[in-house]
Amino acid sequence: MAPPKKSKKTKRDSKKLKKNRSASVVPTENKATESDWWDSFWQKNSISPGSTVPTDEEEGFKYFFRVSKKTFDYICSLVREDLVSRPPSGLINIEGRLLSVEKQVAIALRRLASGESQVSVGASFGVGQSTVSQVTWRFIEALEERAKQHLKWPDASRMEEIKSKFEESFGLPNCCGAIDSTHIIMTLPAVQTSDDWCDQEKNYSMFLQGIVDNEMRFLDIVTGWPGGMTMSRLLKCSGFYKLCEGGDRLNGNVRMLSDGVEIREFIVGGVGYPLLPWLITPYESNGLSAAMSDFNAVHEAAKFLAVKAFLQLKGSWRILNKVMWRPDKRKLPSIILVCCLLHNIIIDNGDSLRPDVALSGHHDSGYVEQCCKQGDPLGRTLRENLVKHLRLCK
Repeated sequence: MAPPKKSKKTKRDSKKLKKNRSASVVPTENKATESDWWDSFWQKNSISPGSTVPTDEEEGFKYFFRVSKKTFDYICSLVREDLVSRPPSGLINIEGRLLSVEKQVAIALRRLASGESQVSVGASFGVGQSTVSQVTWRFIEALEERAKQHLKWPDASRMEEIKSKFEESFGLPNCCGAIDSTHIIMTLPAVQTSDDWCDQEKNYSMFLQGIVDNEMRFLDIVTGWPGGMTMSRLLKCSGFYKLCEGGDRLNGNVRMLSDGVEIREFIVGGVGYPLLPWLITPYESNGLSAAMSDFNAVHEAAKFLAVKAFLQLKGSWRILNKVMWRPDKRKLPSIILVCCLLHNIIIDNGDSLRPDVALSGHHDSGYVEQCCKQGDPLGRTLRENLVKHLRLCK
């Protein structure tokens, strides 16, 4: 016997029901579940034998996620549309509820901040490993797109402020920033290994180069290149190098000193970089005059801003300081970029970087900076003029 035919009304009701069911799986903003994730997380993770978690809840929040609640809310506002509009795939916690945007952001930040395994991070939130993986990557994709304004080269007005601060702090006129590089260490499957990715310390690593301002804010980064390269080679492969060489960057106002000497815009970098008309490196340490030694000391102090920025970056976002287990080399640059964006967002929002999380020692512990012997005559002249200027200012 054939099944009875459905009436048109029954069909319409059936379609309407299916549509409602389909709509119900979209992660809508549920006010009843947005605040309880923190209470649950705090109760579960704040008290344990030998715990170093601050007893104050506000400080505890920064301990776990590196940002204040105010900055956390701002980050949520940046990625909310992307995390809500994209259909979920298994983003349901053990209580059978969809994860709120806030909880997704918290999971991602905790994964990046702690560098702990996905299993460990998931256990602290009551979700599975696959959920941590999916949530973290969704967050990375969203923030990479929505937070671009937090990592860009300054306009002329902002650059004048930066130069003024460098001169005030170090006596270096027209200095626009400090440059340094660090290795992000990883393991790779045998089929992906090559001499390019094997660096001087026999680690497989990816390079990250960054230029920072007086507040340790990243102004420009380059990543994705094999750690087996030299710093000078990395620089020359960067878009920043091409812009400078083409006269399209570090091309602002020339500074006229009291003795009539002109000083163009420049940045400072270590011995691993070439001495260029716009990149000033220190003198080699043998047979230096007192004036040269004084210059090296000032130069080192200014360059240390970049060192401190990387110490803070890799200390705050410890996923960059742990050996990454077989990361996707196509995705790793996005992870690195998002950590740099988060570093800048903290600074831009007036949120204090937690000094206790910074790495001690050096951000590339165990690596020796290889000296680059390349020197441009115009770079030498600029460095000599800076030496003279500092001597006259004493």
